[in-house]
Amino acid sequence: MTITQTVEIPANRRLSIEVPREVPAGRAQVELKIIPFVKKEEKPADNKLPKLRLTKKELDEMLQNAQTPISDSLSGILANIGDITIDQIREERLAIYLK
Repeated sequence: MTITQTVEIPANRRLSIEVPREVPAGRAQVELKIIPFVKKEEKPADNKLPKLRLTKKELDEMLQNAQTPISDSLSGILANIGDITIDQIREERLAIYLK
């Protein structure tokens, strides 16, 4: 049986629990889970990571120095693709199975 109830916590931080009559007398395990409705404090702007600002020249140099054969081959394919619809892409992918 799960009982959920929203309560106001007084300044003295004391709560009394009244158990419903449906709960039999005797030993029982009671689980108390407190979830405050107060928003967590946001970290000050000083703790935020700075945004990475790169010039086009710096980005091109980074990409040239990177060893990424898969992404290089994909970008080469995409560079010559031109205007193509999603249906045309799907047809190209499925064409290898129709041969």
